Amino acid sequence: MGATRRSNAGGRRKRRAIGIGAALTGVLLVAAVGGWFAVDAMQRASTTPDPAASEPTPAPTTDAATPTPEPLSPAEQLIADADDPNACAVSFTGDAIDIAPVLETQGKPYASLPLPSREGMVFAGWYDTAEHAAALSIPGRLNGADAVVCDAQQRTVHAAWMSTADNDGAETRVPILMYHQFTTKPEGESGWLRGNYAYIGDWEAHLKYISDQQFYLPTWPELSAFIDGRLFLPDHSVIITDDADPTWLELAVPLVERYRVMTTSFVITSNGPGPELTPYVLKRSHTHDMHSAGADGQGRIVNWTHDEIVADLETSASVLGGAKEVIAYPFGHHNDAAKQAVADAGFEMARTIEPGYVSIGTDKLALPVVRVNYGMTVDDIKKAIG
Repeated sequence: MGATRRSNAGGRRKRRAIGIGAALTGVLLVAAVGGWFAVDAMQRASTTPDPAASEPTPAPTTDAATPTPEPLSPAEQLIADADDPNACAVSFTGDAIDIAPVLETQGKPYASLPLPSREGMVFAGWYDTAEHAAALSIPGRLNGADAVVCDAQQRTVHAAWMSTADNDGAETRVPILMYHQFTTKPEGESGWLRGNYAYIGDWEAHLKYISDQQFYLPTWPELSAFIDGRLFLPDHSVIITDDADPTWLELAVPLVERYRVMTTSFVITSNGPGPELTPYVLKRSHTHDMHSAGADGQGRIVNWTHDEIVADLETSASVLGGAKEVIAYPFGHHNDAAKQAVADAGFEMARTIEPGYVSIGTDKLALPVVRVNYGMTVDDIKKAIG
């Protein structure tokens, strides 16, 4: 019996120990699991984005207005208004120059270069650089005989001036070459008008010489200002004219286009304005219907009444788009009454067939010429124009 109690008591102690051990194990397990959950919760808390934190922070609001763009310069405004890739705004600079920019067309001759005035001085032209202006360099001088060249649709031209004494001292003489008709025959044409026909080979040689030697080619407004003493022209200047004969159109004009030497063709407008030619041929009036003999065998311009002459010239100008700088007298015939009618019709100058050169003070309504006859070579032209 005692042995049985000891055995039972030992079994109880063993079961109690096992129970205590199991309890301790449970406590440790719960603690471990609880710790794992705590760590996991902390990890999840550290990696789960906070909805409030993920919302973008609104940019601060300001009351600042949108900056006002810089206004366009006058030249830039011209370009913007033109909306033309070939438009060129030409600006002007130099002493006493305050002229608004003008719009020109790239590749075409200048059409709007002004002729400014200045008290006690003579304008000496527009130049492509300040250096050319200071040197009065002919290759750098620009006018209506030159094509417009621009950089980014803009360019600036530079003014030059000289004293009246220096202008007078230059003693410039401007030849106006007068051609009539052209022939492909080296031996020339026959008949009493033989002298009128320039051989086309000589014509090309003349143009090449004028181009190569870089002669200055004054416009008619420039010639008028030169005569008045308001504009300096170099003694290396020349004006080329013709009377719009069919041989001019057929033979001469293609060479004008090739050499790009500005010329003037005087048109009898009763036959219309004539075909559109190269920009290097200006069309001006040879009267409308006065290139015929009047009652005394002389031209109508010295036979018709004052009012008849004025009406004829106004008609001619309208056919040619209103150009009134200059006319060529038919057959060269003119008198004081004809000159007065020309002026009253609004024309400024008139070309005769009388020999001579244009100088300061020349009669604008009786401009002399250098007549080009058959057989005149380059050497002859050199003697005539320098």
